[in-house]
Amino acid sequence: MALQIANPVVVKKVERLAKAVGLSKTAAVERAVDKLLAETVGVAKSRNTASASMAALLAQLDQVADRKDAFDPLEWDEHGLPR
Repeated sequence: MALQIANPVVVKKVERLAKAVGLSKTAAVERAVDKLLAETVGVAKSRNTASASMAALLAQLDQVADRKDAFDPLEWDEHGLPR
């Protein structure tokens, strides 16, 4: 499937990039798209990994039993808010 770029500024940028890296315009565009895609997907994976790690940590903390001798200096109302 062909891709046509109608914006002359973008065409010039692609030409400059291709010349700078010594590739054809198609190869330069492919490399740039691959790099941007990897960065974008990598960020999304990092966010998902961080979220999963945080969820796992919170799940572990939820398993810690409450201590009978724990002291809570705050008084709480019936809505669970400090007085």
